[in-house]
Amino acid sequence: MHIEELYNKFLECSRISTDTRNVRGGELFFALKGASFDGNQYAESAFGLGAKYCVVDNEEIAKQNSAFICVDDVLLTLQKLALFHRKKMNIPVIAITGSNGKTTTKELVHAILSQKYKTAYTKGNLNNHIGIPLTLLEIQSNDEISIVEMGANHQKEIESYCEYTRPDFGLITNIGKAHLEGFGGIDGVLKGKTELYQFLKSHNGKIFVNADEDRLVHAAREINYVFYSSEDPNSFVYGVIENQSTFLSVKYEGIIIQSNLTGNYNLYNILSAICIGKYFGVELEHIKRAIESYFPTNSRSQVVEKYGNKWILDAYNANPSSMEVSLSNLAIQIGYRIAFLGAMKELGIYSHQEHEHIIQKAISLKIEKIILVGKEFELLGKEYNLLYFENSEQAHKWFWNQNIKNATILLKGSRLIALEKIFISNS
Repeated sequence: MHIEELYNKFLECSRISTDTRNVRGGELFFALKGASFDGNQYAESAFGLGAKYCVVDNEEIAKQNSAFICVDDVLLTLQKLALFHRKKMNIPVIAITGSNGKTTTKELVHAILSQKYKTAYTKGNLNNHIGIPLTLLEIQSNDEISIVEMGANHQKEIESYCEYTRPDFGLITNIGKAHLEGFGGIDGVLKGKTELYQFLKSHNGKIFVNADEDRLVHAAREINYVFYSSEDPNSFVYGVIENQSTFLSVKYEGIIIQSNLTGNYNLYNILSAICIGKYFGVELEHIKRAIESYFPTNSRSQVVEKYGNKWILDAYNANPSSMEVSLSNLAIQIGYRIAFLGAMKELGIYSHQEHEHIIQKAISLKIEKIILVGKEFELLGKEYNLLYFENSEQAHKWFWNQNIKNATILLKGSRLIALEKIFISNS
């Protein structure tokens, strides 16, 4: 079936679905394959639950139902359909990637731009080869701007996303020690992330660049750029930290913006969002209102005062760069401080040295109690004589037997460690 024909069927449907658990009726179901499942086997179930059409790539299954559409590759077809739709919806697309802060930045950009425009944006963390096309296919005819978050753990990944996203604008939040195993080191991270820059350069797009990040400034040469900075007052957007106690306060154009984000590292997430908002003509009072109304969720820089303690929930993910800045933020908190540090994944040959560096960082910051969770920390825990647990369940049991009160507690670790479990009270 030609993509134009499939697109017409897409327009007949209520929405896209890739999971039978989310089928409610009227969907175009894509039978995607995974490492341990074949979506073709669920096509009949999806149809029985109310899907209008099912896209499959198994000819035998396709023969079972006239509503089944057989293609060569379901995933590739989903991406091609997303590209076709993106071309139909001729609106500006802003692509956001980076080692840290891309989800928070995306949420802030959406909050600001939606003050003036109807925006479509990446929901949650749907920032991969499946989530990005799904995001594009949610763009409605009355949307005016789309914001697409792009995650990546190896080179050529961002490049592939750009082929069907076709962004007009781009932002790289930062270059850090994330997914070192897949990228092959920090230089590989830079090369992989700046694939976004290369696409925009070849398509006469525009990038928003942190003028305080030398590597990004160097990579932005010969591309249309807009600078934001906390050091150069001549940048398009210049803002500085006004105050950082529990929550970060930023001064921009003489106006104090009080955020609900913790950590100095969120300064650049805020400045980049202000930069994009200003570029698209959002009034300063509306930018301020949007930032001050934004509350982080899903264990991303959340601060919760509960059970007699102040909790910094930053357990959605972790890499050496984000771990360092989270520890630095904990270090400026007043009173007794506890750091639950979860193991970091996808570091490859760099794993041992990066985990040891984080321990040394925590010790140098004089954090009163350092607790390690996850097997990557096991030998180092013994070497540095620190409390170690194999998993979050064990750490949870230990913590709730201690009757700790009036402490500031950081939970920071990779998604697989699920440190947020420690936060859940037994009572």
